[in-house]
Amino acid sequence: MLKIIFAGTPRFAAVHFQALLDRHCSVQAVLTQPDRPAGRGKHLQQSPVKQVALKYDLPIYSPTTLCDEVLQAALREFHADVMVVVAYGLMLPEAILSMPRLGCINVHASLLPKYRGASPIQQAILSGDTETGITVMKIIKALDAGPMLLQSRCAIAETDTAETLSETLAQLGAKTLLKTLETNLVNAQAQNDGEATHTKKIDKSDAKIDWNKSATDLDREIRAFNPWPISFAELKGERIRIWQATPLAEKHNKQPGQIISVNQAGIDVATGEGVLQVRQLQLSGGKKLSVADMLNGKVALFKIGHRFDL
Repeated sequence: MLKIIFAGTPRFAAVHFQALLDRHCSVQAVLTQPDRPAGRGKHLQQSPVKQVALKYDLPIYSPTTLCDEVLQAALREFHADVMVVVAYGLMLPEAILSMPRLGCINVHASLLPKYRGASPIQQAILSGDTETGITVMKIIKALDAGPMLLQSRCAIAETDTAETLSETLAQLGAKTLLKTLETNLVNAQAQNDGEATHTKKIDKSDAKIDWNKSATDLDREIRAFNPWPISFAELKGERIRIWQATPLAEKHNKQPGQIISVNQAGIDVATGEGVLQVRQLQLSGGKKLSVADMLNGKVALFKIGHRFDL
């Protein structure tokens, strides 16, 4: 049985980690990010991977760097056959990459070489793709450029958010990882670097709505930035986070950002092309609400003719 060191941090990684444990794989040790302040109280919170590892009484390491020689010596003592890396958050130095007998492998949430980098799930939604998938690859120094061991595909629904698509890909990734470990850690196919595209880390500022864009593009942004950082716009001095919306193929002669219709189903806003019907939103300090519930207390804010800031 392969001896495995697992490295990962968020829920996406924890799904893969749990799948290894459920299959009774020989996980020797776990690497995960240090506890971080979270929530309104900013209390230290363990990563989802750490929470799973604690249940199984596994050795846990949470370094801020993998270049520490003491840490490397400790990991070397496990005599791992392979290191499995899933959304870990730290770059692996050569001393780590060369440590396991069969090397280090990574589960990436795209069909490489498309969407290398930090935000492949969001980028697939932003691009309007109808299909994405999982790539299990060998890790090399270049980011997400290693030879591929196995790929699996899945459809992207028109209503998928980053959260729902991440969950779909986590389940698919776990199955693909197990299949890779069971059948192929040797025969890898090189990526075509000429076909590679790259994604960047999502920033809060990316979520500011530009009403000059088309309703279709804004719908994609709203879904890609859910559950973080959540698309937002300003209306009459109020910051409004928009959780859910639907693009309507309607023509209009209004200015982008102008409210043109309000009813219990949604708030229709003119865009650079088409109309965006806002269906779920949140005021600063409040809860996310359906439009029907929001209008119970804030109907004056969402009057026809009012215009969101550009």
